[in-house]
Amino acid sequence: MDVRVQGAVAPDPFLSAAELLETEYDLSRPVDVDIREDPDQRTWAAHYPDRHVLNISRQAATSVMARELALHEYAHMARYEQQHASHMQSTEEALFLALAGKSVERRKLSHCYQIANHMKDIYADDITLDIAPATKLIDFFAAQLASALADRPIEDSRPGSQLETAGSDPEITAVNAAFALALVERHSLIDKSHRLYDLAHAAGDDAPAVDLAAFKTRFKSLGEDPSESEYRKTLVDVTRAYATAE
Repeated sequence: MDVRVQGAVAPDPFLSAAELLETEYDLSRPVDVDIREDPDQRTWAAHYPDRHVLNISRQAATSVMARELALHEYAHMARYEQQHASHMQSTEEALFLALAGKSVERRKLSHCYQIANHMKDIYADDITLDIAPATKLIDFFAAQLASALADRPIEDSRPGSQLETAGSDPEITAVNAAFALALVERHSLIDKSHRLYDLAHAAGDDAPAVDLAAFKTRFKSLGEDPSESEYRKTLVDVTRAYATAE
């Protein structure tokens, strides 16, 4: 596996992640690691005929999660090379099928893309959790969810006031919580006493329109190797369920 780090950061996390992946999987195309300065764009993978590109912010590349983030993106690349249905399906096509003729808020449409990414992430993390410890990932999920809950909008309770502060959107936070629980349960990583469950239940309470348990089941029960039509139908059903929830 050929990894080429472009930028003034230590290559060790990226090379270490590559070594982990190679214990069970391999990539036929080389990987260019492109360091970005925008801290809000954490990581994403791009695929080209002659290479893959791991785009990662400098902040993420120098964090304690660097190896885990790199391994996650390498797993996406492996799924792409396998031509797994989750990584071949056009998100735009699925959203068109799911939402044709429906009026959907812009924020919910944005969230539907995030949900589609969660479904891809399930399949990528089926690889990463098969070859690497899950401790950091579980802690990361808990920290991210706790941060979103702390940043949730707060309504002004004074009589006649309709003011609400900006913050994390409770509905997508609940879906994110469902995704986190689905992944850890899919791989039997924690027991019911873990704080992630308390955080997820709090997220669900903040978003009564989102059926957290149902979304968890949808993510958790994704088939290992669905056909293209099976995966398309699942993605359409999930995004429609979220976009039309009231």
